[in-house]
Amino acid sequence: MPSPSALAKLRIAVLPERLDANDWLATMETDPDTGAVASFLGICRADGGTLQALELEHYPGMAEAEMSRIAEEARRRWPITSILAVHRTGMVNVGEPIVLVAATSSHRAAAFDAVRFVMDFLKTDAPFWKREHLANGTVGEWVEANTKDDAARDRWTADGG
Repeated sequence: MPSPSALAKLRIAVLPERLDANDWLATMETDPDTGAVASFLGICRADGGTLQALELEHYPGMAEAEMSRIAEEARRRWPITSILAVHRTGMVNVGEPIVLVAATSSHRAAAFDAVRFVMDFLKTDAPFWKREHLANGTVGEWVEANTKDDAARDRWTADGG
């Protein structure tokens, strides 16, 4: 018989429209053994007042496949009962949600760890790109990957890489 994690519900979405976290979280399935729902909501920040919006692009099909692969790995590692990963594309203004990751489990540790794991890998491995639109009306550069994100991802691997 498959483990409970192997039976966990998995929902992945890439949205060109505003992400309503409450609506998505309401779709999380629970059962009598669910004791925890953990979530992370990433929001476009003003970056000290210099940023007006982020333009988000993705590689259609490949982004969803990578999101699914990452969520499946979380499902393999922890006894979660459901997992959700939703990512925006298009123009995202300061204060608007960019990404939502949530997991349910019998216990909080597994839910927290699964959410952090998925988010750490989404930041580095999923094919999403963002370009800054600055408060002064100019369009900035595409945002480069950073070593902090790589380090966050690498802590999940036995060899650190």
